[in-house]
Amino acid sequence: MRPSDTARRGGTAVTGQVKVLVAGGFGVGKTTFVGTVSEIKPLRTEEDLSAIGADIDDLQGVPDKTATTVAMDFGRITLAQDMVMLFGTPGQERFWFMWDDLLTGARGAVVLVDVRRLERSFAAVDYFEHRGLPFVVAANAFHGQQPYTPAQLADALNITPGTPVLTVDAREKTSVRDTLLKLLDHLIRQADTPTLNHGQEPR
Repeated sequence: MRPSDTARRGGTAVTGQVKVLVAGGFGVGKTTFVGTVSEIKPLRTEEDLSAIGADIDDLQGVPDKTATTVAMDFGRITLAQDMVMLFGTPGQERFWFMWDDLLTGARGAVVLVDVRRLERSFAAVDYFEHRGLPFVVAANAFHGQQPYTPAQLADALNITPGTPVLTVDAREKTSVRDTLLKLLDHLIRQADTPTLNHGQEPR
């Protein structure tokens, strides 16, 4: 899992760079997740929602949302001697063509889900499963509440056994950091599993 190159950032030696995607449906908290933990000012490509997109952008469950990511979010954090580069994907279907570009060079992903709109999460889970990219599922605790257990969420999303499912509060740095550490642990385990097929094509 560790990249072979060695880099030094901000006086801290790191063993390499790990590209991680933060993905999920519209309004699940990806921009917040990246911004909460980034050690640099995050790069954001947000645009205000407008009347033009009223028939396209489904605001059910997120009526107060006023902006959307149209390309990506970017931030970084040093974890376990790795420089983790975070790329937040756009959530709206009309911008999903960006996902394939962002996937290049990625080592893993965090799939954020909103249990109030769980049906919007199947596409993201399916995307990474079909491409063989290791990922963890993190249920964002909106309003600080999470009514379902990880086991219940795994069952509801029909996730492949062995894929970690956890809860996260995208507003809390420690919670986001722990989620990323869980992903790094998962990547190490997957790298030690010879049957993992990273070249699997979408069905």
